[in-house]
Amino acid sequence: MAPTFIGLMSGTSADAVDGVAVSFDNGAVNIQATQSDPISPSLRERITDIMRGRDDHLDAQAALDVDLSHAFADCAEKLIARLDALPQAIGCHGQTVRHRPEKGFTVQLGSGAFIATRTGVPTVTDFRSADIALGGQGAPLVPAFHQDLFGSDEEDRAIVNIGGIANVTLLPKDASVSGFDTGPGNTLLDYWYREHHEGDWDTDGAWSLTGKVDQALLKKLLSDKYFSQPAPKSTGLEYFSHEWLKGRLSGNEHPQDVQAMLRELTAATIADAITNRLAHARTVYLCGGGAQNKALKDAIRALLPNTDVTSTARLGIEPQWVEACAFAWLARQRLEGRPGNLPSVTGASRATVLGTLHQP
Repeated sequence: MAPTFIGLMSGTSADAVDGVAVSFDNGAVNIQATQSDPISPSLRERITDIMRGRDDHLDAQAALDVDLSHAFADCAEKLIARLDALPQAIGCHGQTVRHRPEKGFTVQLGSGAFIATRTGVPTVTDFRSADIALGGQGAPLVPAFHQDLFGSDEEDRAIVNIGGIANVTLLPKDASVSGFDTGPGNTLLDYWYREHHEGDWDTDGAWSLTGKVDQALLKKLLSDKYFSQPAPKSTGLEYFSHEWLKGRLSGNEHPQDVQAMLRELTAATIADAITNRLAHARTVYLCGGGAQNKALKDAIRALLPNTDVTSTARLGIEPQWVEACAFAWLARQRLEGRPGNLPSVTGASRATVLGTLHQP
């Protein structure tokens, strides 16, 4: 029987800790348990304050690291309680609060030593630093997992993860994998919705459908240098921030029109990434929180009329759990001493084993 691994993930939206207990056997994924623990508004506010540089003093960061470690360990313990035996390892991505590969660093909070001690399970964290040390972006890291689990020798396909930031993995049938962050996923959509409504997000994109897209404003946003920058590239909330958006608005726009425009911005940058680099992609498989946004999915479909746009559920993994599965897979790679990065994606000088292993 294949060993069980736990994967823990908190994305740039900082809305929940998602966890899976999973085994990998001859290219098949067996999800044994799942868990999603919402992040409290107060904890999310602290995460956002540090992300935005409003309160990133060392004491604030260290205190947040402790509290996030509790949150990750809580999620892991709930999963462990539903298993027949302890998993072989936990892979915890942590919470990204700063990503500056151009300066040689990235910061994810969540202590592997703490999680390992609380759960009694070896824990792998800090997956990105080794790639950055080799000159890479340290992101996205999921394409190696996508290649292993979702690659096909029969069709060109793309995997699109729409979290706070969206990223694409291009999987041509000749196995020459590439991938990069396309730009904003849910982050600006969620921010703008929270500015004008109670609640955390625009369910199914319903509010965005009440607005009209200002094509001139959309063109202005699409002219940002990031979108035409060649890969490898990665980005985060440090760049696509609230200030980035507000600096491009006149202030006279109808709020629902801005939401409609932001929906089209996410859809257009995803569609352009695929059209420009894998034009013959037969199928696009969506995952992440944005895969649940019907209006956004329809917008992507409209821009890729000759492509089947569906979700990773067709490949055997529900969209919500793909990233957590990826970090369980990366933990397995670490324990087996096998590379977890793809230099063709991140720009690292070579493939390498990723992550720091903490024993209980």
